[in-house]
Parts: sequence; C-alpha cells; structure tokens
Amino acid sequence: MSLLRNAFGAQRPRNELALKQEIARQRGAYLELLKDCLIGRIYEDRPFQDPNFHPEWREMGLDWPTQAHSMIGNRRMVNLWQLCEDVIVKEVPGDFVETGVWRGGACIFMRAILKTYGVEGRIVWVADSFEGLPPPNEQKYPEDRGSVFHAMQPLAVSLEEVQKNFRNYGLLDDQVRFLKGWFKDTLHAAPIERLAVLRLDGDMYESTMDALRALYHRLSPGGYVIIDDFAIPVCRQAVEDFRRQNRIDEPLHPIDMSSVYWQKRHA
Repeated sequence: MSLLRNAFGAQRPRNELALKQEIARQRGAYLELLKDCLIGRIYEDRPFQDPNFHPEWREMGLDWPTQAHSMIGNRRMVNLWQLCEDVIVKEVPGDFVETGVWRGGACIFMRAILKTYGVEGRIVWVADSFEGLPPPNEQKYPEDRGSVFHAMQPLAVSLEEVQKNFRNYGLLDDQVRFLKGWFKDTLHAAPIERLAVLRLDGDMYESTMDALRALYHRLSPGGYVIIDDFAIPVCRQAVEDFRRQNRIDEPLHPIDMSSVYWQKRHA
C-alpha cells in the first residue's frame, strides 16, 4: 500500500483494483516517455553516421546517436524494461548491473524502473572504464586480435558526464553505484552480493569474458543475462565458450538482430 499512499494520499481507495490499474498506466506512460527520450527517438536525434534521423535504425539500435543517452535502440530498451519488471514482480533477489554503459542510458532506465515501483532494496551498478575500451590483449586473448574499439573516441564518456546524465533525470542517488576501471580490475572485487539482471555491453571477447567470469555466479536463479553485442563474432564466441565451460544450457532468446538474453534456471 505504500506506493498507493505515496501516489494518491493516505486515504484508502474505494476501488483498490482500479487504483492499482491507474498507477500501472501512469508508470507505463512515464517509462515509455523516458525510454524515447533516452534513445533520442522523441526528438529525432540524428546519428553520427548520417545527417538524417532514421526511425528504423533507432528501433534496432543500429546507429550511434549524437546527443541521446543510449545507443541500444527501442527493442533492446523494451527488453530491459520487461526483464527488470519481471524480477521485481516475481521478487527475484539481487541488484541490476550493466558492464559497459556509454552515456548511461540503460542504467538510467533501470534506476527509473526501480523508482516507479518504489523499490528501495536494490542497487543499479554502473560499470565502465569511462575511458572507452581497452587495447586488445592479443597474447592472453588472441580472439581480440585487430580490434579497433579502443581507438573509437565517441565510446569514451567520462564518469562525470554519466553522473550528470543521471542527475538531469533526477535519478542520481544512493541506489546508483559506479565501478570505474577495466573490468579485469573492478568486477571480481566489486561489493555485489547478488544480481537479478546482468547486462553486458563490452563488445570484445576479453570484456565479455571478464564480466561473465566475475558476475555470473552472483546471478540469482530466475535472473537474466542480456548480451548486447552477440552479433559481434568475438563477443558471441566469448558467450559460447563461457556457456560451454560452465555447462549452461538455458536457451538463448533473440531480442533483435544484435542481442540475446537468457534466464538462469540453476544455482
């Protein structure tokens, strides 16, 4: 009842079901508007690659917006919304984390989802170097040989800029924690006890494998793994290698042409 009181005052409603439905409608309207702002669809933010806005590109996350706070596109953002709501409603224990956040849009959305549900016991972990991607470690990870992601300057977004983006949406608070540094240095020691949603967006074999090795065992049964870059061959290989090594047989579900997710069934 706390959410009902916060939204409509302390008086007990005459029709509680109707009131819950209205709260759900308002929550959905807010999150839909926020989503379209985060991906730049509502103001037709043009991509780096083209002087014109292409709604079909933004739907599938196929472009890099110049101003918007997320490049994952509409379908992946809707998927994130659905999975976060599922673990909240089903009370799957654990925090939310994204490894590789760019301007922070997906993490901002996760924090907003928690806020609209009045959830105070979960943290959104924002893990990134905030300096772009690392140069390939070809000796340890030959799969990344020839990677040029580290040279792509638009991928380097500072911690201060990401924090400012959270603040501009009114969502920077003590339920948001930042893990700054290369994944190999930060994720294993991160003070994360349990996770309900693990979203990976590291592009490279090394980044993907580091995140899975450090965090997958902390994911609660019933929680979700989202792989943003599954269409990138080295990312796909890292996921397939990790799943094989750990005998993970949960089915992969496509989100769009780039991304997949699975639900963890077993401890």
